[in-house]
Amino acid sequence: MKINTRGKNIEITDALREYVEKRIGKLDKFFDTETEAQVLLSVTRENNIVEVTIMLNGMILRGEESTPDMYASIDLVVEKLEKQIDKYKTKLNRNMRQKASKRTIKLDPELQDEEPVEDEPRVVRVKRFAVKPMTVEEAVLQMNLLGHDFFVFFDAEVEGVSVIYRRKDGNYGLIEPEIS
Repeated sequence: MKINTRGKNIEITDALREYVEKRIGKLDKFFDTETEAQVLLSVTRENNIVEVTIMLNGMILRGEESTPDMYASIDLVVEKLEKQIDKYKTKLNRNMRQKASKRTIKLDPELQDEEPVEDEPRVVRVKRFAVKPMTVEEAVLQMNLLGHDFFVFFDAEVEGVSVIYRRKDGNYGLIEPEIS
């Protein structure tokens, strides 16, 4: 596993870098292919924050922990990532066994366009990311692994870009754009 360690408001000592590589490197046993981990260590007033992002076959695993001790933060983020990996592999294996091709997510029939607001906020950040074809179930899994409320993906079934989102009632919604 390739580990890129960066520091924000902290100097990365050799001992700290070795500890990060040792602890994050233990996650390598879960992966069949060469993976890359981005590790950001930062210090605020009383907290030592560790953020780890791992790219895995087009999926993103991300964990963040904050404690008064940097080493404890590293240990906690590794535990969090191990749980995410276990959850991902369990769901992936279950999906492969079922080989169900039908969608299990109900769509809200009353999706409506919103009226534009007069004093609209402006775009202050643009994010670009590579997309791989995936099923709706894989997109839900990825969204939950990231802890986001929505996820943009290339739907392999309809061969187009779609958006999955978490509704307030706990269910999911799916937006499939149509060219008119």
